[in-house]
Amino acid sequence: MKKKFYLIIFLIVVLDQLTKFLFMNKKLDFGLFSINYTTNTGAAFGILKDMNLVFILIGLIVLFFVFKYYKSYKDLWLGLGFLSGGIIGNLIDRVFFGFVRDFIDLKVWPIFNIADSFSVIGVVLILWMLRKS
Repeated sequence: MKKKFYLIIFLIVVLDQLTKFLFMNKKLDFGLFSINYTTNTGAAFGILKDMNLVFILIGLIVLFFVFKYYKSYKDLWLGLGFLSGGIIGNLIDRVFFGFVRDFIDLKVWPIFNIADSFSVIGVVLILWMLRKS
């Protein structure tokens, strides 16, 4: 399970960083959704703008607890892996660029990225598994 946990984190980070690089400064319309590159110094929906250092610290704290307690919650490995991959993907942006790069535009929702998607899916999986136990 440990190898799968780290592999899923690695794959999410690579996919996130690759797509952010590929879609940098792009605007493409596909009808139902668009690729619309933007940057965000805040949290989801652009709230708390220019609080990058706070979000770096929060991300590091969450990662600390995930890795510290991962062995105690092995049934949650996939959700914790998704969440960790998403956090690391956005931490890379925050540390190296000072903002998060977003590009997926559903037109009825704020623009987001692959890391955001996996973070949300990870939290939903964790809550689902905790509810079932």
